[in-house]
Amino acid sequence: MTDTTAVCRRLVGRTAVVTGAGSGIGLATVRRLAAEGAHVVCADVDEASGKAAAEEADGLFVRTDVTDAEQVEALFKAAFDTYGSVDIAFNNAGISPPEDDSILETGLDAWRRVQEVNLTSVYLCCKAAIPYMRRQGKGSIINTASFVARMGAATSQISYTASKGGVLAMSRELGVQFAREGIRVNALCPGPVNTPLLQELFAKDPERAARRLVHIPAGRFAEPTEVAAAVAFLASDDSSFVNATDFLVDGGLTGAYVTPL
Repeated sequence: MTDTTAVCRRLVGRTAVVTGAGSGIGLATVRRLAAEGAHVVCADVDEASGKAAAEEADGLFVRTDVTDAEQVEALFKAAFDTYGSVDIAFNNAGISPPEDDSILETGLDAWRRVQEVNLTSVYLCCKAAIPYMRRQGKGSIINTASFVARMGAATSQISYTASKGGVLAMSRELGVQFAREGIRVNALCPGPVNTPLLQELFAKDPERAARRLVHIPAGRFAEPTEVAAAVAFLASDDSSFVNATDFLVDGGLTGAYVTPL
């Protein structure tokens, strides 16, 4: 884990909402944003892990099914009612179930479920957050997309890939639409990250893991703390002219043709 005693204090007094806060990138980001001084509102469908994250950050836990419009509205209202603002929205919740595979194998139910959690939830969170930010005249939204929004893979997870492409396109459009109201919207595009989700996926298919790792110039997967550091940058005024873009944190993966031996 990154030594948070040495991080900047760029977010003092700001309110950040993090979905998927209980594990992986979400949990690492909760820790980082709290270390930078933010009030952190932790949203997760898993009550135990979400509460634990909020307690660690001295923040607020709101159990949220991010595919439910009313629950998402209640999440952002709770953030505003508790802390008086909604300054940062890290819309990060997502799934990558094993039944999402090649288009030839993936059923319609699996397709729809991944789209609901990975793409529709981002739509709902942005729709709920933006009115608060418009009233304030400022705000930063960071939506978790993926490097797969920029590349194709023969080891396909077709609905996941399509959902992340949608997140990237939607983030770009929202960033353009609301830029003159002081709201920035960026798509965070991590490469493969050493999280429980990825570990579970690759433990079931070591060949798939090996086929992916060879393409990363850095020779390893990212750590969640490294992605969290990028989120903190995008949330802060240090990124005040970064908007409507795909912010890659991928160890050089999308820039690689041949990687080092």
